[in-house]
Amino acid sequence: MAKDLLSRYIWLVDTIKRHGRITRGEIDEQWKRSRFSQGDGIPRRTFYNYRVAIEELFNLNIECDPSTYEYYITCEDTHSESMNNWVLNSAATSGIITGAHDLSGRIFLEQVPSARDHLGIFVEAIRESNIVRFDYLPYTRSIPTRAIDFEPYLLRIFRQRWYAVGRNVKEDKIKTYALDRVSAVQQLTGHFDLPAWFEPTEYFTDAFGIIVDHSEPRLIEIRTDSTQAKYLRALPLHHSQSEMVGDGYSIFTYRMRLTTDLLNEILSYGSRLTVLNPPELRAMVASELRKALKPYE
Repeated sequence: MAKDLLSRYIWLVDTIKRHGRITRGEIDEQWKRSRFSQGDGIPRRTFYNYRVAIEELFNLNIECDPSTYEYYITCEDTHSESMNNWVLNSAATSGIITGAHDLSGRIFLEQVPSARDHLGIFVEAIRESNIVRFDYLPYTRSIPTRAIDFEPYLLRIFRQRWYAVGRNVKEDKIKTYALDRVSAVQQLTGHFDLPAWFEPTEYFTDAFGIIVDHSEPRLIEIRTDSTQAKYLRALPLHHSQSEMVGDGYSIFTYRMRLTTDLLNEILSYGSRLTVLNPPELRAMVASELRKALKPYE
């Protein structure tokens, strides 16, 4: 029973989300048809306990409309909902994989570096607003920078790597560090306050990937054929994406900063995608393509 609790919580959240609003009787009918039931509904006390646990684990509230006796889920904001969906999806996937050890030779997963080693320390430091000290060795250097004192403001996962964004105390600059390149991590007793001007939910709004500098966002236009356009519709590069459909082609428009991650993403599409604007991004793409071609000439 205990090992199935997380799966039961996820089932209840998914059921209510799928219906939008659902009565207690309808939940019982759905429950009776699930793999968790022996043909009975959810006991009142059990349903209450599940609601409390879901609020504590996922920060989701299962509310009841007293006028219709329908249950629905509320969340603090869009970002919290996105994070909760990620946690729920991860938990559901983890539960499925855990129960599939007999298929371990036929299920292949991507590794997420450093999540197990350092993520917990940084999460706790953010929660307690404590300074973290660590050594850092980026791929571009052979000798690590020692004893960096860092005020962690936020965490982000991108391309299966965890990153911490915050203030380098010595340099007094906002910087980003990949957690798989840190070592000798320790949480100090020094306390910091998140600056009033720094808004975590807005930090990556105008960027694809990781921000290295803080240039202004630009209007970006990309042309692609109708086949590739289907992929971009299904998996947008950025939330600002809009599309103008032509005869056999589409032009996608974005408002983003010109980051290295964006450049690499565009290059990964090869000839299926053409940058129309801005001229700087066109030049960056053309330059990288020439460099890639040179060893073959």
